[in-house]
Amino acid sequence: MIQAAYLHIPFCEHICHYCDFNKVFLKGQPVDEYLQYLDKEMEITMNSSDYAPFKTIFVGGGTPTALNEKQLATFLESIRKRLPLAGQYEFTFEANPGDLSYEKLKLLYDYGVNRLSLGVQTFNDQLLEKIGRVHRAKDVYQSVESAKKAGFKNMSIDLIYSLPTQTMADFQETLTTSFQLDVQHYSAYSLIIEPKTVFYNLMRKGKLHTPGEDVEAAMYELLMEKMKENGFEQYEISNFSKPGFESKHNLTYWNNEAYFGFGAGAHSYVEGYRRSNYGPLKKYMEPLDQNELPIMDKHEVTKKEKMEEEMFLGLRKTQGVSMKAFKDKYDIEIMEIFREELLAHEQKSLLEIKGDSIQLTKQGRLLGNEVFQSFIK
Repeated sequence: MIQAAYLHIPFCEHICHYCDFNKVFLKGQPVDEYLQYLDKEMEITMNSSDYAPFKTIFVGGGTPTALNEKQLATFLESIRKRLPLAGQYEFTFEANPGDLSYEKLKLLYDYGVNRLSLGVQTFNDQLLEKIGRVHRAKDVYQSVESAKKAGFKNMSIDLIYSLPTQTMADFQETLTTSFQLDVQHYSAYSLIIEPKTVFYNLMRKGKLHTPGEDVEAAMYELLMEKMKENGFEQYEISNFSKPGFESKHNLTYWNNEAYFGFGAGAHSYVEGYRRSNYGPLKKYMEPLDQNELPIMDKHEVTKKEKMEEEMFLGLRKTQGVSMKAFKDKYDIEIMEIFREELLAHEQKSLLEIKGDSIQLTKQGRLLGNEVFQSFIK
């Protein structure tokens, strides 16, 4: 029974220089119509699916809070109608500190949203401008205060490190500042230069200067050290939380469990199939006019692929992969399938076996991609 759903709002008032997510400029877009089609996709899916009340809902983008209050209310009413919530649930909304009024926050909270994920990235205003963000550090303080006033007690902050011209001192200052905000969760990622982004084009022209791999690794080590000092447990390679505030929705992905994805460009994992929706708005909407789901690609995941995914997703978690759970799920011992890879990484001190669990070492976290890729055959 599926109990997790992701919903995608692809609209942004500005496009950040590093972003490669499915998004379009808000101005002039058929936002109201998109919300109607999104509601229709949910209706068709729910009428033909096996699901239980939802334990996690995650709304991402784009910038979901770029919607105006009327549009937000329409969207939230649609979620309330189509996706019934379980008694204990986590309902997350991604938010941009620059467009978060108290009225929007109160609306979200009154409709059951109980977790905010704020795209902060850095507290250095010059760096924010350089990476194409329109908010400034003062907007973050105001948004956090307004969110607390509206009733939110579970907030997450996104940070990016290894930004162009960013120094260790800059990153240290961002961490120090962020710990003063009294939030419960952090997601922190190193900058990845993706094709079709402003940064990619600058890099190709030789005009983008990032700190380099050694500084990036030092920043990650500083991140882990400071999070631990401030009472945040690293439960996943890039995620840290106060006890009990782990992202339950993202754990659905890392536990390799099923979930629905709604909206343009959204992905689903349903009944053994990984599916992706059309990204362009027109292509997304056209099938729904015929009462058909807007699925661009559908792939049946083989048992071999499921086991590979179990490894490279599960190893992202600090607790790692349980050998017993693997055997119960796939009816085969983990060592029968991945002995060569596991022993090689153990010899390099990238993996360790602790009781029933196979986990990344500290060095393994620094070289995580090397470990993950080895399980994809």
